[in-house]
Amino acid sequence: MSTSVDKPAAGPAPAGPAGSDAPETNRISHPVRPGRWVAAGVMAMVLVWLGWSIAVNPNLHWDIVVAYQFDQVILDGLWVTIQLTVASMVIGVVLGVIVALMQVSDSRILRTGAVAYVWFFRGTPLLVQLIFWFNIALIFPEIGLGVPFGGPKLVTWETNVLVTGFVAALLGLSINEGAYMSEIVRAGLRAVDPGQQEAAAALGMSRLKIMKRVVLPQAMRIIVPPTGNQFISMLKTTSLVSVIAGADLLTVAQRLYLTNFEVIALLIVASIWYLVLTTVASIGQYFLERRFSRGFGATVPGTLRGRIGRNLRFSGAAR
Repeated sequence: MSTSVDKPAAGPAPAGPAGSDAPETNRISHPVRPGRWVAAGVMAMVLVWLGWSIAVNPNLHWDIVVAYQFDQVILDGLWVTIQLTVASMVIGVVLGVIVALMQVSDSRILRTGAVAYVWFFRGTPLLVQLIFWFNIALIFPEIGLGVPFGGPKLVTWETNVLVTGFVAALLGLSINEGAYMSEIVRAGLRAVDPGQQEAAAALGMSRLKIMKRVVLPQAMRIIVPPTGNQFISMLKTTSLVSVIAGADLLTVAQRLYLTNFEVIALLIVASIWYLVLTTVASIGQYFLERRFSRGFGATVPGTLRGRIGRNLRFSGAAR
């Protein structure tokens, strides 16, 4: 006995373009948004007008800007700004890690000290702290090493000689930055699943090794982006050092325009260098974020690779 299975009748072929047997592909049509085009046109006109007005304004003295852009005095101030930024961030990150570890410690004394440090230095203006450190000699005319609580001193230094404008700026910027970095590091440490620490402890790892091998590598993905933002902010915050004559970029620009009265031109020179520094720092932050984002299934937002990947996934889902 034989059985036969009837095959379903073939339906009509999907309609395609005229003169072609290929099936019609799905197309996504975007609605026309005239308001967006009008807004873009207005914005383009405003930008062109603003750029033209700045370029032809005779009061900006672009010849002075070009003459002083690579002046040795300006470059010396630029180098001081870079030194202050890098040194303050390094010290601030070290202080932030130490204070963050104190905040998550089991010792109530350590936690209290860390909270008091963050409370005080985040609660007072940075400008006030810079002026305070610059005038620390009014409180401690001498700084020395010796027996505490009124004992004899082995060696002493005059505070005015030891705490220069650069040192005062470094103390104010780094200690203040340490308070903010401690909160960033603490947030990164808290973001790591506690179960991983328990599993590592069950394997016999010490607390120091758990922190080094398990917690910090995962926390860095959360710590790095705001740390990069803090670094970029520090580049601009160093301009506050001008109130204590810290010889930074803005300070030397002010000294120059006090002699030649080219206020706007010298401020433009300083602003151009700040833009260059922040741009370089932003590029470095992008590559650093991409480095620490590997293995977490996400690309850095705004990258060409991420945009291409999202477009491919979207077109694949449409099919």
